[in-house]
Amino acid sequence: MKFSNGCWLQKEGCSCFAPAEAYFTKIEEKKVTICAPTTHIVTRGDTLGGVNLTLEITSPAPEILRVRTYHYKGEVVDTPSFELELNEALPLDVKDSEEEISIASGELTLVITKKSWSMTYYRNGEMITRSAGRDLALMKTDFKGLAYNYTDSEETYMRQMLSLSVGELVYGMGERFTPFVKNGQSVDIWNADGGTSTEQSYKNIPFYLTNKGYGVLVNHSEKVSFEVATEMVTRTEFSVEGGYLDYFLINGPTMKEVLTRYTDLTGKPSLPAPWTFGLWLSTSFTTNYDEATVMSFIDGMLDRGIPLRTFHFDCFWMKEFHWSDFVWDSRVFPDPAGLLKRIKDKGLNICVWINSYIGQESDIFDEGMEKGYFIKRTNGRVWQWDMWQPGMALVDFTNPDAYKWYQDKLEVLLDMGVDCFKTDFGERIPTEDVVYFDGSDPKKMHNYYTYLYNKCVYELLERKRGKGQAVLFARSATVGGQKFPVHWGGDCWSDYESMEESLRGGLSLLMSGFGFWAHDIGGFENTSTADVYKRWVAFGLLSSHSRLHGSSSYRVPWVYDDEAVDVVRFFTRLKASLMPYLYKTAIETSISGIPTMRSMVLEFTEDKTCHYVDKQYMLGDNLLVAPVFNDQSLAEYYLPKGTWTDFFTGEEKEGCGWFTEKCDYLSIPLMVKENSIVAMGAHDDKPDYDYGDDAELRLYALKDGKSAEAAVYGMDKTEEIAMTAKRDGNQIQIAVKSDKVYRIRLVNVIAISVSQGEVKIDKKDTVISLSGNADLTVTF
Repeated sequence: MKFSNGCWLQKEGCSCFAPAEAYFTKIEEKKVTICAPTTHIVTRGDTLGGVNLTLEITSPAPEILRVRTYHYKGEVVDTPSFELELNEALPLDVKDSEEEISIASGELTLVITKKSWSMTYYRNGEMITRSAGRDLALMKTDFKGLAYNYTDSEETYMRQMLSLSVGELVYGMGERFTPFVKNGQSVDIWNADGGTSTEQSYKNIPFYLTNKGYGVLVNHSEKVSFEVATEMVTRTEFSVEGGYLDYFLINGPTMKEVLTRYTDLTGKPSLPAPWTFGLWLSTSFTTNYDEATVMSFIDGMLDRGIPLRTFHFDCFWMKEFHWSDFVWDSRVFPDPAGLLKRIKDKGLNICVWINSYIGQESDIFDEGMEKGYFIKRTNGRVWQWDMWQPGMALVDFTNPDAYKWYQDKLEVLLDMGVDCFKTDFGERIPTEDVVYFDGSDPKKMHNYYTYLYNKCVYELLERKRGKGQAVLFARSATVGGQKFPVHWGGDCWSDYESMEESLRGGLSLLMSGFGFWAHDIGGFENTSTADVYKRWVAFGLLSSHSRLHGSSSYRVPWVYDDEAVDVVRFFTRLKASLMPYLYKTAIETSISGIPTMRSMVLEFTEDKTCHYVDKQYMLGDNLLVAPVFNDQSLAEYYLPKGTWTDFFTGEEKEGCGWFTEKCDYLSIPLMVKENSIVAMGAHDDKPDYDYGDDAELRLYALKDGKSAEAAVYGMDKTEEIAMTAKRDGNQIQIAVKSDKVYRIRLVNVIAISVSQGEVKIDKKDTVISLSGNADLTVTF
């Protein structure tokens, strides 16, 4: 939200109350409180009126400082608020003098000057950002004078501006389909069902991080408005309605460390089960399907050698107008339990579509209404709407009985054989004429509703299927939603532009604390060309999670052409063979909060070109993926400095430049970073198998004086193979700890001698077969 009229003026009717000085400071072991009048206090009479702001500064964890600013503290409403991992505040390192007060947590220090107000954040003495003058302020957009300023009403906002230095770029703020770098954008954190081709977003996260190595979480579940180098081109501004602002500044110094600390605070991405990484196939949305259709899809995939792993029933598994009552439509599915068993006998898991909107024709509407399980209007009646489902009501998840009631309905499906749920919607949540069971502020609930909705379903799945087996396919999210994976990109069109914007939105979400992400392969709305479909398949099956889904047309490959079948088969099997590498990456994501799919700037922050690259990504530490976004079959991608090896051909390229190449449909730029070990599995017919049994560890472009390491984990998360390699001249020392049978492939290396193991020489690679622990030297 913009308040000013140029550098010097405010908008007409807008008044700005910014701290003029730090008048009183109260220093405690774990908190510093500052009384900051908005006019200078010269005489005692100056203390008899006017606007004062109160600041409270604490540290919830090392390298994080929390700043809370109040106008009327008694008006603050904290319900609902994000579920943060807030232990007891840490002791602060405070230095107080007549001129300034310095508050430190680890290497992060906030210095506040007292007489001429300013707030400056330092990292080891180097400034990273600051605010001064009118940057922190209470803004009144219809101020009539102090005598009439009774409350912090709708015309009151609290804002903070933090400086941006030369070359500083801003990322994150959730899933955003607008340009990847947020500089120059106005962003409202407000969940909306707007598709992937607008500034609206399903997943809004009031968190950003910059290439300078710090992040900011604005701790408000209601609308947060960001102005990123817009109103003031050297500032990132954030504002909220009312007279209270709460934010955390998180130090890195690397962008990865910022994400680790941010997810320490908001929750780590939960680790999805190995089977979820396989190929999912949907009925699609408004297509006609029955039991025969479903089985023809499943058998068609399996008969064509495509290792389908999960089948998804979209909305019309229930009767029209009855969403959601969680009752199978007997007209097309007369024996649902039998159908589910027949599907599971083929080795598949099963997902069904749900949402929390209960239509008036639903079999459970009357029960929910009579028991008070729905959100109500201020007159006590049920809040209903005709958008999406005629006469729909919304489950009130703030009511513990409604929370359990909703879980009880879903539990019947789990007992029948369903494994997981697609938790659709959760964005169009009303804010006017609304009352929640627990008295929550409707404006704060608008974004937060999705958290309760997805948490409710995820907790049920953990209870019924066991921890580590729960998975959602969720569309909406807010802060902390990463604890309930997986999230997909929402409704996109079926063209290259939508494919590109989907990746941009995904990378933005993955810069916001989320670890796993998917998208509708082939696009959702309309039907793509066979060309787009095949290119999207390669991209989708080199994403963390992969689902074929559409709206009014099917997404099975044979409806496009025969070659599409080959493409889906090839990339599904490729992903299955990559599972030892992908699952290790996923485990690390669940521990560190660093996503499986990484923007180039996150992985190569020191490379200035990578700051703007948003059409490719790193899949884990070692693999670079560059989807093809045109019908000329041309791949255009950037390689940072170093030696990169084409995964498919073994060709080596020296980076620090752009490349263009022609790709057939069974190819995509999949480049391996130098000094990498990539673990490959012995199976390509499913994503869940014993990853350590006969695994192949491929060593790429190990440079002299450098080392590499890799590990293979079993599906129970125990380490089965650990390998390190170090090069010294023309020798590579390799050490492996394992009780498994495995192979080591030295890509593009022909060995002269190997001190241990069976050696097979081919044209350019050395393959060493080993079992158990090994220490060997390879000379080449």
